[in-house]
Amino acid sequence: MTTTPAPEATVPAPSAPTATAPRAPGTAPARPGPPPRPRPLAVLAATGASTAALLLLVALGTVLHHPLLIPPLAASMALVAASPDLPLSQPRSLIGGQLLSALAGFAVLVVAGPGLWSAAVAGGLALGVMMLARAPHSPAAATAVIVALEAPPFWTFTGLLLASCLLLVAVGLLAARAGRRRYPAYWF
Repeated sequence: MTTTPAPEATVPAPSAPTATAPRAPGTAPARPGPPPRPRPLAVLAATGASTAALLLLVALGTVLHHPLLIPPLAASMALVAASPDLPLSQPRSLIGGQLLSALAGFAVLVVAGPGLWSAAVAGGLALGVMMLARAPHSPAAATAVIVALEAPPFWTFTGLLLASCLLLVAVGLLAARAGRRRYPAYWF
């Protein structure tokens, strides 16, 4: 009977030195603090841009009888105006995430009809679709929920949603210029 030698254990390579200061033994790692205080001009530009964009969306939603779009789009505008560098704020994520989520809501609507159960499935499905498309935008999950609850007309709702998203990106561009910030970090 022949035996094969046991494979040698591999020893992990030593980790590269880090740029952080060493901790004293027995102490917990430092927790990150709150974000730095924004410049007053940036706060003014973000607040003004968000308010203007939302007033425009209310007017548009009222004329077209779709005011329920305001909550998810308000959250979208908050991301664009206050955190323009985040991946969630970029046009790819805002426009793509909102449209894909609406499509997920309409797909659930076709299969299961409107209702709370459908809305829950649509919100979860929207997250998966956005992740697969690399267009994450958390407020867009609420758009899928609205579609599955309200069963709006497809073309009217989708057209309004696209126009609203383009408006938010345009206002984000203006706010970034006024606040001396850069937006977007990337388009697609």
